[in-house]
Amino acid sequence: MVEFKTVKITPPKDCNVILGMAHFIKTVEDLYEALVNSVPNVKFGIGFCESSGPCLVRHEGNDEELRRLAAEKAFEIACGHSFVIYLMNAYPINVLDKIKKVPEVCTIFAATANPLEVLIAETAQGRGVIGVVDGLKSKGIEADADIKERKEFLRKIGYKL
Repeated sequence: MVEFKTVKITPPKDCNVILGMAHFIKTVEDLYEALVNSVPNVKFGIGFCESSGPCLVRHEGNDEELRRLAAEKAFEIACGHSFVIYLMNAYPINVLDKIKKVPEVCTIFAATANPLEVLIAETAQGRGVIGVVDGLKSKGIEADADIKERKEFLRKIGYKL
């Protein structure tokens, strides 16, 4: 028997969220090191679901509120060795390479400032993330004015020359 559930993640203002899957208790500490070594002023909280032994949500971070929020959201998700990172003063693009290189990290499901819905399957054994809904449904195809606006925005925030 399989039951399907969703857990909503609405990142706080000016915050991004990264949702992924890993495989070992030291993940939370290795993710901490990856983040602090990526961006000097990054603020973050990590919640990591331990999937064996005591099955606790392990948590770390350098911002107490983000750490609390990440731990609570990870506990609500409660899937395998999943992790949630709330991130401020950096974009996911600044940290994803380092996160992906953490030896325990298996996959990244989402990295966004958009609201997410985590799709979860629950069986007699436990719970697993089967996917995410990231943001809203597409409303159209960009026109020339939209292309111009996109390019101006990327230059305004310093990601293109």
